[in-house]
Amino acid sequence: MAISGRKRLGLGLGAGLAVLALGAAVAQTTTSALPGAVQRLLECRGQTPDAARLACYDAAVAELSRVISSGDVVVVDHERVAKVKRQAFGFSLPSLNLFERGGEKGGGELQQISGVVAEAHLRGDRKWIITLEDGAVWEQTDDERLNREPRKGSKAEVRKAALGSFFMNIDGQRALRVQRVR
Repeated sequence: MAISGRKRLGLGLGAGLAVLALGAAVAQTTTSALPGAVQRLLECRGQTPDAARLACYDAAVAELSRVISSGDVVVVDHERVAKVKRQAFGFSLPSLNLFERGGEKGGGELQQISGVVAEAHLRGDRKWIITLEDGAVWEQTDDERLNREPRKGSKAEVRKAALGSFFMNIDGQRALRVQRVR
């Protein structure tokens, strides 16, 4: 069955309005997710005349400064995000997704880290416990054997593997399957 030009126009307008409404809803959700003090600061942009806008900005900045000082709002730059991601590498912490908002500036999701061995010892079950200089402690979970024992100063590379597991190469040797314990 053919659709008349008038019906096509009506369907097109209806679809266009639905898209606009959806876009407005998404935008509102995105900005309403901001802390109240930040939202009020952003709302000052629409104030006219200039004196009212300036007064709005002054009040909003004072409020923002107060909530930052009290710790109710925390400001985090991309450098700190990257540092937290590196410190948490190997742990499954779903709350870290709040650091993903900055895109690649925040470093994206880490796939591998490099470090230096601070301490390594072999447990009674012949599995390694390796502490890196940054304090991360990794425990071997497979039965792989190393040709050369890791020692203080050895170079370690830890990378993500399948199903949330990790591999560690020490001084370029075969990889050990490891898990982060601290």
